[in-house]
Amino acid sequence: MDFSKFLDDNFDVKDWVNGAFKTVQKEAPGKVDSHAATLVMKLQLFIQEVNNAIEETSHQALQNMPRALRDMEALKQEASFLKEQMILVKEDIRKFEQDTAQSMQVLVEIDEVKSRMQMASEALQEADKWSTLSADIEETLKSQDIEAISAKLTSMQNSLAMLVDTPDYSEKCVHLEALKNRLEAMASPQIVAAFNSQSVDQARLFVKVFVAVDRMPQLLTYYYKCHKGQLVSVWQELCQSDLSLDHQLREFYDTLLATWHSQVQWTCQVFRNPYEIVTVLQIQTLGAIVPSIPVCLSTAIEKASQEDKLHVLLDLHDSTVHFAKGLEAAMLPHLGETNLVKVTELVTAIHSPYVPYQLQYGDLEGSNLLIQISAIPLERGELIDSVQELSQSVNKVFSLAGSGVDRCVKLTDGLAFCGLLKALKGLFSKYVADFASTLQSIRKKCKLEEIANGSLFQEDWTAFQNSIRIIATCGEILRQFGDFEQQLSNRSVVSSRCIFLSWATKGLLPQ
Repeated sequence: MDFSKFLDDNFDVKDWVNGAFKTVQKEAPGKVDSHAATLVMKLQLFIQEVNNAIEETSHQALQNMPRALRDMEALKQEASFLKEQMILVKEDIRKFEQDTAQSMQVLVEIDEVKSRMQMASEALQEADKWSTLSADIEETLKSQDIEAISAKLTSMQNSLAMLVDTPDYSEKCVHLEALKNRLEAMASPQIVAAFNSQSVDQARLFVKVFVAVDRMPQLLTYYYKCHKGQLVSVWQELCQSDLSLDHQLREFYDTLLATWHSQVQWTCQVFRNPYEIVTVLQIQTLGAIVPSIPVCLSTAIEKASQEDKLHVLLDLHDSTVHFAKGLEAAMLPHLGETNLVKVTELVTAIHSPYVPYQLQYGDLEGSNLLIQISAIPLERGELIDSVQELSQSVNKVFSLAGSGVDRCVKLTDGLAFCGLLKALKGLFSKYVADFASTLQSIRKKCKLEEIANGSLFQEDWTAFQNSIRIIATCGEILRQFGDFEQQLSNRSVVSSRCIFLSWATKGLLPQ
């Protein structure tokens, strides 16, 4: 008989009883009563066994309880003893710290004395080393061996760092600088030859030497001088040629851009910060050329006729913008490796020659527009021709105004919109005055001034048709003026946003 089902949490009495009688009912239906009696007897026996097991377990638990209590009491006593021992150990540690504090202080002072003695010993060694090196340096200088001289000077420099507090420290500094100057003078012909021949190995050697003796700025000065001299010579040759200034600038800017690419490739193999070095080379070159670009611009604009001044300036500015965009495209992939302060200086050096003319843009554009509108005839000998000229002048005038807006954006990136508005005001004022003068002339041709008040009206259909055309022309002026005003407003907003985004992209906005 399986009694394990009685241990199940979901035990059901009915299911167990039905399962116990199910087999008997199928095999021997007449023995159900005897089977029931047998089950009852087996259950009674099982109950008796369970009771015996419970009684025996309870008896053993009662016997073991005093032993557990004794074990707990012993554990409690051991814990109390351990606590007392920990207190004693803590007290011993405290006493030990108090007793050894003075001894530790003495040890610290002794260690400090030892360190000072070691420093004094090193200083004496360095002083003796300085004396030895000072005596040997002259022989080394005679050998003309740049690397050996550099090694000696580096050792003297390290020795001098240990002799800061000596009385003759300043004299030794002066002596060391004089030796470095002699090394630089000795190496200068080789340095110039290395930079002119673009020898990577020689240049690396001199970089190593000059870094060791703290003379890297002087080495860069030689580099700038060599390449700057070549670029200045190119500019002087261009200025002496028969080319126009526009072509001279384009040729020179192409040379600068080619120099940028070639020198970046070369300096990457020699210097640690090649992009900053080549940027400085461009800045120094633009500042060293003679005659300078501002002087050339001034001369070219002074020679130009009044109506061509602005066009000449725009052509020259196009050459500069083309160079600036090419340089920007070359620099952008490496902008993170470039000194942004130097980049800003280069941008200033490129565009600064045009700043005075950008500030005068309003006056230049005003003169240019007045000259151009003076070439637009509004009056002819015949009446119908005058009306025709008035009608055709509308598109011409607004074409002039639109061209002025384009020139403003092209030359100043929209920064001179205030000056442009002043020029446009002068243009439209001149146009309105000429238009009104032409209308007065038309009135005279139609003899409207000669008609007396109260006289008999005479129909003149030709004059009526011309009047209608003039009124339509006035309406067209108002319509185009409204459209132009809206376009000008939109253009100024877009231009301002483009300038802001451009400056933000280049990191030129103030923080």
